[in-house]
Amino acid sequence: MKTLLKEYKVDKTRIGFIKFIFEAHEGIAVATTLDPKTGHIRLAIAPQRTESAFRIIEDLKKDFLFDEL
Repeated sequence: MKTLLKEYKVDKTRIGFIKFIFEAHEGIAVATTLDPKTGHIRLAIAPQRTESAFRIIEDLKKDFLFDEL
């Protein structure tokens, strides 16, 4: 199974926080900033951890912009 790549537009002031959250949950996903000015990020999600990653994303959506592109 391959790594799932998903792109999102997020609140640009929260990019560091998002990276921290996914780093704290080792092995779930790696966040990469594609455009810091617009809040465009990519998540490389481990295939066996997609459910956990999507639960985290849904929780983050409750607090700030986190839209799939």
